[in-house]
Amino acid sequence: MKKTHYRVVGVMSGTSLDGVDLVHCSLSYLKGQWVYAILHAETIPYENQWFERLSSAHESTLAQIDDLDMAYTRLLGTRVNDFMSRHEISNLDAVCSHGHTVLHQPENKMTRQIGNRQELADVVGCRVVCDFRVQDVALGGQGAPLVPIGDRLLFASYTACLNIGGFANASIRHPTNSVAFDIAPANIVLNHWASQLGAAYDQDGHWASQGVLKQDLWTALNALPFYDHSGPKSLGREWVGQNITPLYTRFGYAPKDWLATFSDHLAYQIHRSLRDQKSILVTGGGAFNHHLMSCLERYQPGAYILPERTTIEFKEALVFGLLGVLRLRGENNCLAAVTGASQDHSSGCVFMPSNFTVI
Repeated sequence: MKKTHYRVVGVMSGTSLDGVDLVHCSLSYLKGQWVYAILHAETIPYENQWFERLSSAHESTLAQIDDLDMAYTRLLGTRVNDFMSRHEISNLDAVCSHGHTVLHQPENKMTRQIGNRQELADVVGCRVVCDFRVQDVALGGQGAPLVPIGDRLLFASYTACLNIGGFANASIRHPTNSVAFDIAPANIVLNHWASQLGAAYDQDGHWASQGVLKQDLWTALNALPFYDHSGPKSLGREWVGQNITPLYTRFGYAPKDWLATFSDHLAYQIHRSLRDQKSILVTGGGAFNHHLMSCLERYQPGAYILPERTTIEFKEALVFGLLGVLRLRGENNCLAAVTGASQDHSSGCVFMPSNFTVI
C-alpha cells in the first residue's frame, strides 16, 4: 500500500535569479485529494559571483557547464543543509529539486538543469528526486511547463494559474485535461532594465509607472512570431537573447520607458492568453509589481487573484515537492497535453546517498 503522508523539501531556482527557494512542506493524499501545508519557507539570495555565473551560463561551453554543474551541486547541497539546520528539519521522505536551467532548446532535444547530481544526495544525506525535464524532452515534449500537474492537484478551485517569474507561464484547467504554456518573458527583461537604474528589480513597478509607453516598441514586441504559435510552447534565456535583446539597441529608449512599455506588452500578452478565464491565481515575483498588476487589471478587471504572500513566493518550490512525491509513488507528474510529449509519464531521477545502507 502506498504511503499517504509525506514530508519533503522542495527546491526551486528560476531564471529571474532571485535566489534559491526552499519549502519544507507536508503533502497528504486524503479521500482522493492532495492536501498541503507549508511548514517553513525562505529564499536564499545568490551572491554577486553566482548571479553572474548563472546569468551567463547559457553562453558557456559544455565542458564549462559540466564544471559549473559540480560547483552548483555543492552550493545547492549547502543551502539545503543550512535551511534544514535552521529549522531543525529531519526525517524527510525526500529533497525534491528542480535545479537551475542553463540551457533549454527542446527543438534540438536539449535541456540542461545543473545541480541534479548524485552528489546532491551525498551532501544532504537523504533521498533526492530531481532532473524532472530531461525525460519529457526525450519523449518529444517541451520539458515545460511542469507546474500544471500541481495546479490541477493543489489549486483546482481556480480556472487558471498564472506564474510571473523570469518568464510568465499559465495553466488552464478544463474538465478533462489541462492546457499550459509559456506566455512571454517577464522579470528576465524587466530586471535587466531595473539594473540599468542601479537596482536588482523595479520595486512595486515604481519606475515603470514613471515611464512613457512607446507605441513603436510596443508594436514590435507584440509582433514577435512566438506569440502566435499555438501550444505546447516554452521559452528560454536563449530566445530572449535572439529576439528581445536586439531590440534594446534598435529602440534606444530610456530604461523607464522600456519598463513602462514592456510591462504593458506583458500584460497584453497575458490577457490574450487568459481572456476567457474568470478566476486566475497569480504567483511569482511579478505579483508584487503593483504597476504590472494594474496593467493586468485594466485589461481584465476582477479576474486576477492574489493569494497570501507565502503562496505567491513559494508555489513553484511547493509544486516541485509534489512532483517528487508523485515520482516516488510511480504516478504521472508530466502531462503530455501540456508539454507535447508522446505520453503522460513519471519523470525525475531518484538518488540515495552513496553511504546509504538497508538494515
